[in-house]
Amino acid sequence: MTIATSFPPHGRLMSKLTAIGPYLREKKSQPQRFFFDCLASCVNAEKEPEQREFWGWWLVMTATDTGYEYEYDFGRFNAAGEWVNGKLPAKHRDAVLKTLVDFYPKLTLFIVDECELTLVSAATLTQVPLAELSAQ
Repeated sequence: MTIATSFPPHGRLMSKLTAIGPYLREKKSQPQRFFFDCLASCVNAEKEPEQREFWGWWLVMTATDTGYEYEYDFGRFNAAGEWVNGKLPAKHRDAVLKTLVDFYPKLTLFIVDECELTLVSAATLTQVPLAELSAQ
């Protein structure tokens, strides 16, 4: 038996996901795919603001038949405004992980509890699933 899943309208999803925090990038999102990121820890605060780089994370949430699956990774947001995958330096790790661990329950609350959809890690995820990361 197939369960019919009803997705909220895209505009409502964008509004609600934006309200979760300063993470949703509307210009990088599409109706079935949402792009989140967080510039958690500044690499070079002594530089001019437009030249600064940050360590952080990005997460892509893609629609499935029953809800959404996600992938995320860590890296450096460079001065050109692009994410470069990379291992977090030890001195930035805690700050970056805290923002991701704080974000995940808010996302889950909206997608799973409010929308009654699923939120699962993608089969291609290379990092620890967020439910496990949050439990640590």
